[in-house]
Amino acid sequence: MRFKLTLNKLYAWSLVSYERVVMLDSDNIFLQNTDELFQCGRFCAVFINPCIFHTGLFVLKPSMDVFKNMLHELAVGRENPDGADQGFLASYFPDLLDQPMFHPPANGTKLEGTYRLPLGYQMDASYYYLKLRWSIPCGPNSVITFPSAPWFKPWYWWSWPVLPLGLSWHEQRRENLGYSSEIPVVLIQAVLYIGVIAVTRLARPSLSKMCYNRRMEKSTMFLLSLLRVVVAWSILAAYTIPFFIIPRTVHPLLGWPLYLLGSFSLSSIVINIFLLHPFSVLTTWFGIVGALFVMSFPWYLNGVVRALVVFAYAFCCAPLVWASLVKTMSSLQVLVERDAFRLGEPNQNAEFTKLY
Repeated sequence: MRFKLTLNKLYAWSLVSYERVVMLDSDNIFLQNTDELFQCGRFCAVFINPCIFHTGLFVLKPSMDVFKNMLHELAVGRENPDGADQGFLASYFPDLLDQPMFHPPANGTKLEGTYRLPLGYQMDASYYYLKLRWSIPCGPNSVITFPSAPWFKPWYWWSWPVLPLGLSWHEQRRENLGYSSEIPVVLIQAVLYIGVIAVTRLARPSLSKMCYNRRMEKSTMFLLSLLRVVVAWSILAAYTIPFFIIPRTVHPLLGWPLYLLGSFSLSSIVINIFLLHPFSVLTTWFGIVGALFVMSFPWYLNGVVRALVVFAYAFCCAPLVWASLVKTMSSLQVLVERDAFRLGEPNQNAEFTKLY
């Protein structure tokens, strides 16, 4: 399903009104002008795998004969290892590895035949993360690609600062396309979250009455177990719901603040309804904020040091999160036992003991 539309790339061969076409995926970042690519031959691509070229960027000479032949090969079921454009084109141009390296002619003439493009036209972002700088000696360092896990593509707001180069991709999108489709949704969500914080703060005495079943016939232990389950799921929902309703392709510098605002507002509901200690519930929230600062710190020596620091932070933060959860569950037990004691008082008002 992920690759069901990638064979649309083959339509690039039908663009016969152009002399050359540079086909590229949307997860590319251009570091410099690459007009020289239009001088390459009838098909040119980069090998970032030792044996299989990458179709994130390739140059082609449009031809209806080639296009029709490709459609015929698809119809007869040509061998395609991955079912996508990568496998099909690798089988359609099986001898590309044996072709000469592309070096643009100084006089600007266009080449014929097939060529291998230098690695600098499809630099794997993982090469950068190792040293937090580029060290690709062969060819111009022109284009970055992100052949990573699908959920960490650079257009997702959560990919930065997990993967630092994601911010560079968003900066190029901001300069070219903008975020007009996502901004209204972001503003609406931000206003709703601020409203939730204000309402839960003002309505705290009323909300707290909904917490506990005060009827005598209910078991205290059963009530405690039920409350623990409800509170645990409520806290989990407070940190997960905002993540899934934020527009996925919004700029990270908008996405992360909106997520933090949303998780804070939903956590405030949990705190006020169940009369929990704010710091215990918000320990995870502070931990996320700290993790963002640790990952986005710009002065690491290299990627290995950065990874070790992030791991150390997570190792130190995990016990605090666990302790806050234990403290939250303990506070529930105290509240339930206190209310059960109050229910035993002889002068308890029937109006007071009903289920709010």
